[in-house]
Amino acid sequence: MATTKRDQILSLFQQTRVLRPQDVEAVGISRTYLNKLHAEGFLDRLSRGLYILQNDDPSEQRSLVEACRRVPRGIICLLSALQFHEMTTQAPFEVWMAIDEKARRPRTDFPSLRIVRFSGTALKSGVQEHVVEGVTLRVYAPAKTVADCFKYRNKIGIDVAIEALRDCLKQRKATFDELWQAAKVCRMTNVMRPYLEVTA
Repeated sequence: MATTKRDQILSLFQQTRVLRPQDVEAVGISRTYLNKLHAEGFLDRLSRGLYILQNDDPSEQRSLVEACRRVPRGIICLLSALQFHEMTTQAPFEVWMAIDEKARRPRTDFPSLRIVRFSGTALKSGVQEHVVEGVTLRVYAPAKTVADCFKYRNKIGIDVAIEALRDCLKQRKATFDELWQAAKVCRMTNVMRPYLEVTA
């Protein structure tokens, strides 16, 4: 029995729950077919270029999934990484993403993004990959996230950084040595030393 385009698209949704036009084009289906299925009520459109199945039940990480589909080279950082690792009581309404300092700024209205620019080792160090809803999320590890919070303490608040450090150690998300190494990468050893000494 011949496989229909709808069947092919359904099989793509078994791999990832948020589909982009380029995903269907990669298997030889015109992106206009997504519009057709949306018009028929088969698909919901989250925003321009992001589709899900009708009545899809999203995970708690859906906004991060959408952000990573929008910005594949971006890395979940700061408040969003804290939330992902369950190291904060904060609930950011934006997805915080790090991109290379020379990268083009993403143009997207949804999901709402808070872009920060990292470079060199600060960008590449401590990146973990987690698969959520069939999408690979690139997220900074807990220790790197804590160090980043101290680096960006003027933007997110020193109290958030201190809370993140305490939660990280209390929940054993990272060791003292891992935090110290991350502090070196972010050039935050002088800032973090007194807080690490108190919690050690």
